[in-house]
Amino acid sequence: MRIAVAGGTGTVGRHVVAIARERGHHVVSLSRTDGVDLVTGRGLDQALQGVETVIDVSGIQVLSTKRAVDFFTNATQNLLAAEKKAGVTHHVALSIVGIDKANSGLYAGKLVQEDEVKHGGIPWTILRSTQFHEFVPMSIKAASVGPLVFVPTMLTQPVAAKEVAAALVDAAEAGPKGRIPDLGGPRTEQLKGLVTAYLAKTRQKKLIVPLRVPGPMGKAMRKGGLIPAPGSAVGRQTFQEWLDAIGAA
Repeated sequence: MRIAVAGGTGTVGRHVVAIARERGHHVVSLSRTDGVDLVTGRGLDQALQGVETVIDVSGIQVLSTKRAVDFFTNATQNLLAAEKKAGVTHHVALSIVGIDKANSGLYAGKLVQEDEVKHGGIPWTILRSTQFHEFVPMSIKAASVGPLVFVPTMLTQPVAAKEVAAALVDAAEAGPKGRIPDLGGPRTEQLKGLVTAYLAKTRQKKLIVPLRVPGPMGKAMRKGGLIPAPGSAVGRQTFQEWLDAIGAA
């Protein structure tokens, strides 16, 4: 089929593009580097011509709830409107496990995105996944101040981005199914342990400062609200296996 991937150059998107092409689909990437801006809608109508299925893995790295909500509201509304014009018959969206328990920042934006998809008039599938292995280096970069890195107390179950991508292509091929089982990694971990292992692997000398995040978000982090419920789908690659496969920085 002809598939468009919103956010096709990102952490998961590049894997979605590669896997879909390997399976014989014709793939169009929707990103600013491809001349498409989801927030303004620029280039969407042209890019979606002839497209049957859209896989949305677009995102924004922000802590601000307002910015996250604004991004996902505008991007999703523009995408769905262009899909209707193009005759798209299936919208697949990637979301995050636990967003209904931690409604702030990025998670608030993803809740809005899910709501837009459910009421957008295009048959849909939503897959929620846990954080990717790549979340660890991203969080280190975002939370470092000089030699210090602030690490929230967080129970997590990281999953391989490539496995999430494969699940999204599976969903595209299966047709609209609504909310499908959540996907998490094979092991439950403490974020601090993952950060420690990544810093050692990449030979970075930083002092970890534990951070207790307040409010519902912090409670969800500490109490396991961001890991999948029993019966969810489980990935194969552990964080340590992913870490072993990357080179030293």
